[in-house]
Formats: sequence, structure tokens, C-alpha cells
Amino acid sequence: MNLLLAEVAQATQRLADAGVPSPRTDAEELAAFVHGVKRGELHTVKDSDFDARYWEVIARREAREPLQHITGRAYFRYLELQVGPGVFVPRPETESVVEWAIDAVRAMDVVEPCIVDLCTGSGAIALALAQEVPRSRVHAVELSEDALVWTRKNMEGSRVELRRGDALTAFPDLDGQVDLVVSNPPYIPLTEWEYVAPEARDYDPQLALFSGEDGLDLIRGLERTAHRLLRPGGVVVVEHADTQGGQVPWIFAEDRGWTDAADHPDLNNRPRFATARKALP
Repeated sequence: MNLLLAEVAQATQRLADAGVPSPRTDAEELAAFVHGVKRGELHTVKDSDFDARYWEVIARREAREPLQHITGRAYFRYLELQVGPGVFVPRPETESVVEWAIDAVRAMDVVEPCIVDLCTGSGAIALALAQEVPRSRVHAVELSEDALVWTRKNMEGSRVELRRGDALTAFPDLDGQVDLVVSNPPYIPLTEWEYVAPEARDYDPQLALFSGEDGLDLIRGLERTAHRLLRPGGVVVVEHADTQGGQVPWIFAEDRGWTDAADHPDLNNRPRFATARKALP
């Protein structure tokens, strides 16, 4: 075992003691980041090339600063995104939302589907859809200027149309023309603040986390936005907390112009996002 791998083993224990959920992975990711190699190449780093700055970044992660803030990057499906203070760090759970959205759009008999991503944040969802549904026309909106610093970096050179604005009033020029509306909005109840992981609670923007006493305030508003934007037969997909399974589909009720409202599980079989179809006239 070379020196770096021995240090990684020690770092893993330190991160585990600090309550970091994936201590080995994070210790290796940070070692690769500091030494400019891939995780699978750590054994190739010579003992003389060990960089003591490794322990500086381990201390930051030990204090529960997000791994992605330290490295400045987050991976989402086939994307590498730039992230940092001011923008919500995309989570693996949201990849299931995108997977469903891609399948839904591909099942439509539409040559150039129109997609809107509300509360785009880093741009992860919009960029993934633009990449994986090549002929789609993707639009995204974000309210926070702090987040938009990162969104613009990630979308530079992409074909996503990005606007700054409120998701509740966005894209009036697209009313009735959209095939798919997708969103990963804030959905954590204010009453749950103390139970949120430190990486999110202390570093993600509050605007991207909390939404009223039950966490569903913005989703209730997005229901009206989605109905306004979608063409008849168009679909909406909205991420929510696993504890909100069964509640969100009721927001997309038949008497509000929806059909086929349903919840869907994530990879851990927990209810993670809801979908609905705009009723035909």
C-alpha cells in the first residue's frame, strides 16, 4: 500500500466518525481531486508526490461541508456540473425524475417536444433533458441570482433557453404549448429544519429547501403554472420528499383539470416524485 492509500484509510475513519454518509467514497474522491488523478488511479501516486493539502480538504468535509463545494463539481447522469455556494447541489434521487421524463417525452408523437424546467438551480434537469432528448426545445427558469451564477456557467454553449424569473409566472409566451413540465422545487417542511442533513441545511440555499409548514406551498403554486403551460395531454413531473408520498398526487386533482395523477418510487423504492397529465377538453 502506498502512502496515499494509507492516508485515505485514515481519512475514511475520520469522516465516518464525523457522521459523513459515504466516508470511503468521499475520502477517495478528495484524494483524487487534490492529486489530479481518477479514483481508480490513487495507487499510482508516488509517496513523494503526496500532497499535504489532502488533510485540509478532509477537515472541511469532516465539518460537513459538501463534497461538491470542495471539488467545485457535481455529477448528474452524464453531466459534470459546476456548483458551489448559492446553488442547490443536485442529488442522485433526481436522476429517477429525469429518467421518467425522458421516457414520457420519447413516448409522445412529437418531433420537437417543448420542455420547461421550473426552479432549475444548477441546470441539471434541463441540461440532462437537452442532452438525452436531442430534438427537444428546453426552457428553464431560476429566481435566485446567486444560483444563476452557476446556472449560466453550466449552460454556456448549451441550447437550453434560460430565463431569470419566478416559476409561478414564468413563460407566459409558452402557455398551452408545452409537452412536459418538470421541477425539483423546494419541498422540505419548515418544521423539519433540525432534521435536515448539515450538508443541505448549512450550505444549500434556503430558498431551494423549504416551502411552508407542510413543504408543499410551492408545489401547489406549480400545479397552476404547469396547467397553464401544458397543452392538453401534456404531462408534469414534480419531485417531492419520500414522506409526502400520497399527498402530492392529490394536488393534481381531476376537478383542477388533471388525469392519471400518480406517485413513483426512487431506486430505494420510496415515493419520490408525482406525475399527472393535463386533461383533454
